[in-house]
Amino acid sequence: MDNLIRVIISAILALGLAVSAGSALAQTKAPVEIKGKIVCWKDSSGKTVGCGDSVPPEYQTSATKELDKRGVTRKTTESAADQAARIKAPDPDLAKQKELQIEEQRKQADQKRQDNALINTFANENEIDRKRDRELQSLELQLNQFKASFKNASNRQTEINTRSDAIEKSKKAVPDNVKAEKAQATDDINRLQQRIVAKEKEMEELRVRYAEYRKRFSELKGTQPPAAPPTPATGSSPKK
Repeated sequence: MDNLIRVIISAILALGLAVSAGSALAQTKAPVEIKGKIVCWKDSSGKTVGCGDSVPPEYQTSATKELDKRGVTRKTTESAADQAARIKAPDPDLAKQKELQIEEQRKQADQKRQDNALINTFANENEIDRKRDRELQSLELQLNQFKASFKNASNRQTEINTRSDAIEKSKKAVPDNVKAEKAQATDDINRLQQRIVAKEKEMEELRVRYAEYRKRFSELKGTQPPAAPPTPATGSSPKK
């Protein structure tokens, strides 16, 4: 910074002397005033290396700044290298637009593949319904198995709690093995209940998915879809 100030002062003094000399030759009594601009130039590292009334040829592509006679910056220019880098840098808005365009193309390609698979797999809406029902039957079988296991676990939990309560009423300490059985029974109940809820959710999602298949198939075929037959609803999740 001190170097820059010394350079600017030297340039101002040089310009001042030049104006004073010109004024003396013209034999005028007007006060000395620097009217020309002062321009400072930088090297490739961005350090100001000189100031004067014009930029030397070897620094024509460097960054510059113009100052008035009081040393206030009035104008700056970037170097040719910085300007080229800025122009080369990608526009973030254009990059985002390109990204959205690519994503939209990917979605369209995925939809086309799904449509082709749908048309090539089913001949009509009835076939879609039959495949849906077969998958629902498989899921319902698994659901019923979970419910049966849940019922057994609930019965076992009741039996263990009865034994534990009887021991407590006899003013005796509940053995550790009984406490462990109670904890295990609770874990089994919670695990099976979560599986039942998840399986019921899977079945509902399957119904929704096949309803979408049915609708899309009719759109692709250009036909009015027949009413879908009702599917049996499963019971609500068991409660502890």
